[in-house]
Amino acid sequence: MKKMRFTGSMVVIAAMMLSISCTSPISLTSWKNPDDHSKISKVVIIPLFAKLEYVKPFEQSMGSYFASQGLKSIGSLEFLNPTKSYTVAALQHKIDSLGADGVLLFEYKGTDKDANYIPATYYGGFGTAWGYGGGFYGGGVYSGGYWMTTSTVNVKALLYNVKNTTGAIWTADISVTDPQYIDESATQVAQKIYADWASNGLLNTIATK
Repeated sequence: MKKMRFTGSMVVIAAMMLSISCTSPISLTSWKNPDDHSKISKVVIIPLFAKLEYVKPFEQSMGSYFASQGLKSIGSLEFLNPTKSYTVAALQHKIDSLGADGVLLFEYKGTDKDANYIPATYYGGFGTAWGYGGGFYGGGVYSGGYWMTTSTVNVKALLYNVKNTTGAIWTADISVTDPQYIDESATQVAQKIYADWASNGLLNTIATK
């Protein structure tokens, strides 16, 4: 009986497919106010998304990751009624009562779509073994060309000091390519943000431990 032996290229291709299916590529380009030396120990997360069903899983997943790193946080739906309007003064009073020192806003900036043509490919199979040769099941594997559409969701993140609402102390342009689930994407975004805050010295490491 002919036995199959996977080539190195086939193993690499399989690994790439698995990695792509599990994560969405995320880019983050940030700016920090060089004149502000605020340290964040508890942050309020406020996604300004049009669809309410996106807000809750986004807040919860981001908050869960922050908590795993020792950073306290609270989502907007935990203390705000999404059907009501609030003045800036009323909103600031509510945030002050939570003991938070930072407010993290998210603004949806639109979705970009790109179409790319993937050319046809052909690769062989198990090679020569025990006197047999040829391709996979006696023939090579052929993949016809096709068009692939990529969607990139763009979000703006802004971090404010609760005591100073005149300007953001940190901002970031975030792009998520082909997001599948809002909770998974939120966790990945939280990882990027936390790492960036840590590198920029924005975390009150004593308070968050």
